[in-house]
Amino acid sequence: MRKITLTIVDSQPFFRAGVRQALSQDNGLEAMEVLDCEPGEDGNEALTQIAANSPDIVLLDIGYPFLNGLELGKKIARTFPGTGVIILSANPEEDDDELFEVIKIGAVAYLRSKHCSSSELAETIRRASSGEYPINDSVSSKPKVAWRVLRQFQDMASLGRTLEDITTPLTPKEVQILTHIAEGNSNKRIANILGISEQTIKNHVSAILRKLNANDRAHAVFIAIRNGLISIQLDQPGSQRGEKVSAAPPSFDR
Repeated sequence: MRKITLTIVDSQPFFRAGVRQALSQDNGLEAMEVLDCEPGEDGNEALTQIAANSPDIVLLDIGYPFLNGLELGKKIARTFPGTGVIILSANPEEDDDELFEVIKIGAVAYLRSKHCSSSELAETIRRASSGEYPINDSVSSKPKVAWRVLRQFQDMASLGRTLEDITTPLTPKEVQILTHIAEGNSNKRIANILGISEQTIKNHVSAILRKLNANDRAHAVFIAIRNGLISIQLDQPGSQRGEKVSAAPPSFDR
């Protein structure tokens, strides 16, 4: 079994040691190569180490209450699309605004340390390293947060409708897959829906990103919405149209 490479990014050795201890309680360390990393000035040290080691997952403290870890998380998610960013927050209370900010940076998971057991931490790392997006679990019970992210994407898309980003037209199959991505589906789920292999879905996604000059899936969805290639149906929570959110925020899945 291939070991998961995990990089713990934090300026406090105590935090990094605490994560190691938590993982050891669940025997999570046996299946992981864990690297410690101080972020350095403006996160440059973290970016350098991630580039050198290509970890599967980066675990990053959000820096509650100032949320100063978000900018570094955003840089990591944008610069290293193959590395999943898990945000850990010390916020003792559920905070929809904080979750919304975490979603926007493209994190694959969001955990609150006060309510996170060692087994949950290890399982979240395992799931994220296999291509899942546990942050979907955080949002599934919060339709207002999901709608808020969707609304932002729609607003951004309405700002311009230019085809300058698109190098090659998408095939009907690629449009279909991109629509499923916009609805919050993982590769595995899309493969099940369409009755094809997960690897085939990955190949299509790579082609979509290349054709749209997109950095990641969220960026591809934005470009596609802006240019009218796909559309997202919004049902605002609490409205007369019902409380169901018809599409999950596309930034959940990269």
